Amino acid sequence: MQKPLPRPIAAALATVLAGSLAACSFEPPLRVPQAPLDKTPYTAAARIKQTVAPGGGPAGQAQEMEYGKELHEEWWKLFHAKALDELIAVGLKNSPTIAQAQAQLREAQATAKVNGSIFYPQITGNLQANRSKASAAAFGRSGGFHYSLITGSVGVTYYPDIFGVNRLVYRNSEALVKYQQWELEAARLTLTGNIVTTAIDEAATEGQLRATVAIIAQEKKLLQLTESQYRAGAIGYVSVVNQRSQLATEMATLPPLKQQLAIYRHELAILVGNFPANARRQSFTLEELQLPEKLPISLPSQLLKQRPDIRAALAQMRAANAMIGEARAQFYPTVQLSAAFGATATHPGLFFNPVSSIWSLVGALSQPIFEGGKLEAQKAEAHAAYDVVYASYRNTVLSAFDQVANALRAVEHDAQTLAAQREAFLAATQALQLAQASYRAGASDYLTLLTSEVQYDHARIAEIKAESQRYQDTAALLVALGGGWWNKPGHRAPPTAGVPQNSHSDAGTLPVTQANP
Repeated sequence: MQKPLPRPIAAALATVLAGSLAACSFEPPLRVPQAPLDKTPYTAAARIKQTVAPGGGPAGQAQEMEYGKELHEEWWKLFHAKALDELIAVGLKNSPTIAQAQAQLREAQATAKVNGSIFYPQITGNLQANRSKASAAAFGRSGGFHYSLITGSVGVTYYPDIFGVNRLVYRNSEALVKYQQWELEAARLTLTGNIVTTAIDEAATEGQLRATVAIIAQEKKLLQLTESQYRAGAIGYVSVVNQRSQLATEMATLPPLKQQLAIYRHELAILVGNFPANARRQSFTLEELQLPEKLPISLPSQLLKQRPDIRAALAQMRAANAMIGEARAQFYPTVQLSAAFGATATHPGLFFNPVSSIWSLVGALSQPIFEGGKLEAQKAEAHAAYDVVYASYRNTVLSAFDQVANALRAVEHDAQTLAAQREAFLAATQALQLAQASYRAGASDYLTLLTSEVQYDHARIAEIKAESQRYQDTAALLVALGGGWWNKPGHRAPPTAGVPQNSHSDAGTLPVTQANP
């Protein structure tokens, strides 16, 4: 007969076995699309290094692309506009969108703490005092008797994480906390981007409004000149009517511009957490902005680490991956250990007497046997949910690269457009000056002057729009690259999104790799 193992050896083997079971996890390797190579361009066309220089004003500088350079920690400060910096500071402090994202993060953190408590024994104290009257009829006697019973105990319950279910639940909670952290960062980036673009829209509309007012003043002078020439008999009355029509047409463009300006100011008020009635009244002009001459462009592999929306989507994948492990672990037993120690006595003086002590030890094991296909369906549901967030992650990545590619080309083409618009405006200005001088001297007819006026008006408005679009697309590029949040004090450089290891194959645009969860 084989001798039993000595107790120390048996205990050691039991410990090793329990540790092996505890190390068991049903969570599959995390699949993430592989990051593109740094030599991969954002667009199919040749990599742009520098834009043309349209010339004239703060928006007329050439812009140089610095690939691989770090973004500014507060990207909007690259425009060197004090009024814009103040707006964003107020917005980050007062925006209800930011407050909502912060509250959601606190909620996720609290949920993670709740789920983390399962790793520790649950200790409960109980104290009960009872005064009762019992009937003596059962003993063949009449009447009854009174008695007191005092019971106190301390109970301990513990769920050993043999198959890692508790760790998977907590890992899911941790991933959701990360998700909310990135959602908060994305909310900040979106808010700052919206404030900048809305402020630029306001400045552009203000510029168009000022240009239109100047054009109307010029049209009024031309009307006075036309009326004088008509009274002198130099021209016909139809020229006066045409000039009045031109003046009325220009004046009709003022109300829509004022309305659009009011809308942008109201939007800015909402973005910074104020009511529209508290919208800022002072003018915000394009001249206050300075176009960044050097644009730091992140390498493609870095973009995945810098975009908050991509990091949030990755956190969702980690949470869904943990849910697959939870669904798999449901097929295996769950163990519950309970212990209680206390005392029960009929008199307080006997409560601490050793004869009044009570105790219990309970070990429970639960194993699913038949649940009508429920567990298989839950596992299939978890896999399908992961496929959903996996596809969402790929879509987020592709959208991010699309935004960067579009913004890069927009910055290049905006410079070309502004250069052409400025050339057109200069030509229109010279043509109008010549036409006015010729008209005053009687050397040309009114139709020539009217044509020059229309060309000048259109050229001036088009130049303002081209300047605004150049600022807008520059801001859009900086936002698309992630905004530089990781360079703020207290932040570390964005960690890697995963260790590329070949795993499953995929027929989509991006190859598939694994990342250690």
